Amino acid sequence: MDFLFSIDIAIFYFINHTLSAGFLDKFFSIITNVNNWYITYVILLSLCFIKGGTKGKLAVIGVILLIVVTDQLGYRVLKDLIARPRPFSVLSDVILPIGSTGTYSFPSNHALNNFAAAVFFYRLYPNLKWALFITAFLVSISRVYLGLHYPSDILGGALIGSVFGYIFAEIILRINKLTEQKKINKSESQNSERFK
Repeated sequence: MDFLFSIDIAIFYFINHTLSAGFLDKFFSIITNVNNWYITYVILLSLCFIKGGTKGKLAVIGVILLIVVTDQLGYRVLKDLIARPRPFSVLSDVILPIGSTGTYSFPSNHALNNFAAAVFFYRLYPNLKWALFITAFLVSISRVYLGLHYPSDILGGALIGSVFGYIFAEIILRINKLTEQKKINKSESQNSERFK
């Protein structure tokens, strides 16, 4: 465990200290703030709901439920259960471009939620994989850069989120398949009625 923690600390210092630069402070401060993403979320989810047919509507409902579940799991259950202190509470020389915020450290809810959404939408819309995973990675790594999480918090959050994203996507894909099958059956039934 000490060896793994030393690796965690080494990677943390590389990202938080070695990569530290003024333009990255601004970049990561902007992308880490969920308030800066709300308009993007609303536009993309609205397009998905309006233009995406049944699958799009199911995707919007599914991702909202997914984020509620993962966010509450991370924030209300895992953080309190594990109670890992934030890096700035343990290390004396953490660089904090946006200050010290948050309760406990593990898992990173930013990583948890973003990777849950990335895996979820990747399973439904594979063409979007690069945009989804690059965004999830950058938002997640911003938390280490800003001194708010250890790399292992990101890894843990990403893994847990990915599992939930996969499960929710499978549920939505199965519901969509059943819905499409019902439409086909209804259409075939109507066609057969016409020829009687």
